[in-house]
Amino acid sequence: MKAVIWVWILGSISSVSAYAQEDSPKYSDDNIWNTLSKVIYRSTEDEFGMINLPIFSSEIEELEGTEITVPGYIIPAGGLEAMFEPDHFVLSSLPLAACFFCGVGGPETVVEVYLKEPIEYTDTPIKIKGKLTLNAHDTYQLMYILEDATLVEEVN
Repeated sequence: MKAVIWVWILGSISSVSAYAQEDSPKYSDDNIWNTLSKVIYRSTEDEFGMINLPIFSSEIEELEGTEITVPGYIIPAGGLEAMFEPDHFVLSSLPLAACFFCGVGGPETVVEVYLKEPIEYTDTPIKIKGKLTLNAHDTYQLMYILEDATLVEEVN
């Protein structure tokens, strides 16, 4: 089931979302979600059928391996708080009721987060800081991954 979900994520068509980013000198855009939306897709086929793989803009490629701060909402596995993993989850530019998995945003509106230390679930916006890894081929993960991440703050 997990493989099918990730393939579906990478195979979805893009839509643009925005969530204001306040402070990070690591990228020129004041809005990290806007920067991450600068991706196009190419169709290809794998063992699961047709999928769309991301082709990252040069602006996004420049961010790979750098530390960025991303604001957003925690999206627990399956969208249920009971399935929340405190050190590995999806962060969305959109709240749970309007997130990518509900069909509103595209795959560029979410990042997969691997935290250094676990946090508690919250449905309020948070900011996460971590090293950005781009994923254009592994269908078992999202196309944006934050590694060695830490909670910067809850945004109320």
